[in-house]
Amino acid sequence: MATIGTQNLTLLDLQKRMDPNGNVAQIIEQLDQSTEIIQDMTMVECNQGSSFVTTVRTGLPDVTWRKLYGGVQASKSSTRQITDNCGMLEAYSQTDKALVDKSKDKASFRATEDKAFVESMGQELCRTIFYGDENTPEKFIGLAPRFNTLDIKKAASAENILDAGGTGNLASIWLVGWGPLSVHGIYPEGSAAGLHQEDKGVVTVTKDDGSMFEAYRTHFKHDVGLTVRDWRNVVRIANIDVTKLTNDAKAGADLINLMIEAEERIPNLGGVRPVWYMNRTLRTFLRLQKNTKHGSTITEDMEMGKLVTRANGVPVRKIDALLSTESRVIA
Repeated sequence: MATIGTQNLTLLDLQKRMDPNGNVAQIIEQLDQSTEIIQDMTMVECNQGSSFVTTVRTGLPDVTWRKLYGGVQASKSSTRQITDNCGMLEAYSQTDKALVDKSKDKASFRATEDKAFVESMGQELCRTIFYGDENTPEKFIGLAPRFNTLDIKKAASAENILDAGGTGNLASIWLVGWGPLSVHGIYPEGSAAGLHQEDKGVVTVTKDDGSMFEAYRTHFKHDVGLTVRDWRNVVRIANIDVTKLTNDAKAGADLINLMIEAEERIPNLGGVRPVWYMNRTLRTFLRLQKNTKHGSTITEDMEMGKLVTRANGVPVRKIDALLSTESRVIA
């Protein structure tokens, strides 16, 4: 028998969401994770239905120094096309009508449950942005599968992967230069970008045994994908052993030096909107290392009541979807 309350709200859930006066209480989302990358990501409408076709330049034309009365051979650049598809992320929130009716503020009570679904979808989208791969075709392809080898013969993007030398307990730092001609999110042609939330009202739910009950239902839908039009605007600092990090960078990875080197891999930081992404362990050590070296490189300030860490002026986002158990990136 299924455990009561694992998928549906119970009276206990209702009680937890009420203050002593019987009103809906403020929920502290202890399991909330950072989804700031969704706010950073440039969005562009698909140019072929639910797909985005990009023409990538793979080679430059030959040029010649001409002497007087000498000739020049015609040449051309080489290109190839890449197609990225949108994934369809969906969920339904369903709450027994009798349970909702017990609340003095029905709309607010339903909103507390809906907020959890929005957070869950945001976390799943973050995971897919970094780790989505072709083995799960219902998802779109994320960044890690596109930057997964150190061998330049296998992929040109290997030039933008820095090896921090770790062999276990591995994490990555990402520098992404967002822009409509570099790296951006995509959404289906003719639709509106972003998460769509629709109140379905009261519906009759039929259980497996044929019994029925009335419930309020909300539908959540987010059609979204990712395309890397110019791989030079993404840098991955891979193979960081989080267990060997130290506050003074005398052992383990020197995060600040690696980040400075990564910045130099992007052709024109001023031509894109660059943002750093790392998990909380790495950002903690980054802030600690800045106290012993390169103090002026890493700065902190308040923006709209929130602490923002910056590396050479570029925001450093804390993304809990980024793992400390990644596979080692090798040639």
